Amino acid sequence: MGLIKQLPNLITLLNLFCGSVAVIFAINGNFPATAMFMFLGIIFDFLDGLAARLLKAQSPLGLQLDSLADVVTSGLVPGIVMYKLLGLATHVSDGNQEAVWGDTLHFHGVYTTFLPFLGLCITLAAAYRLAKFNIDEDQQSYFKGLPSPANALMIVSLPLIVLYQSQSFLKDLILNPWFLVATTVLSCYLLNSSIKLFALKFKSFAFKPNLVRYVFLLLTIVLLACFQFAGVPLVILAYFLCSLFVNPSEFSR
Repeated sequence: MGLIKQLPNLITLLNLFCGSVAVIFAINGNFPATAMFMFLGIIFDFLDGLAARLLKAQSPLGLQLDSLADVVTSGLVPGIVMYKLLGLATHVSDGNQEAVWGDTLHFHGVYTTFLPFLGLCITLAAAYRLAKFNIDEDQQSYFKGLPSPANALMIVSLPLIVLYQSQSFLKDLILNPWFLVATTVLSCYLLNSSIKLFALKFKSFAFKPNLVRYVFLLLTIVLLACFQFAGVPLVILAYFLCSLFVNPSEFSR
């Protein structure tokens, strides 16, 4: 394979690099930097597929490499973010000897609880979904279940809402342990559900065949403009609702 044909794989490795940097920032609780590098990784995830199609350089190696990168960027990163959020919600940090929710673990002077580790179930669910995607020949023009990048954006938006939006009820909701547990369970379900969702792949720019896609993009702009980071979960909800209006024949290809 020529050097130019390796360009998609190089872009995929940039996705993995950005995801790895995002992991470091997530572990250190720097959520804005985490979101920035995760978003860059997701952009590279989009560009590698685009480059592969334009260069006609699709390959089994590229498919596997893409999923390995996505496990980090769209799987491990949101899992760690949820771990940190659950830790904040239970008021547990290194050296804190009082756990207010859940059983306490004691490892060489560091106290924690079982609960935050539940967040890593998002990582497991994303990895399982990506493995299924690789062997599912049906998901060429649509998705079964929520794509892992969309799920990652939804999870990582939560700490940004707490940091940058002043509504106290949103902060109280997001830092409620029960809400975070429910969000984790819902996330794992949506990733591996059999719900059919349209893909944002335009075979042409004609209006009528892509009406639902154009409506969704317009809703995305409006929701993000009106609600900032709080609009991200609303965009995911709009994605599910818009998929209800897709022509069923598109899901049978």
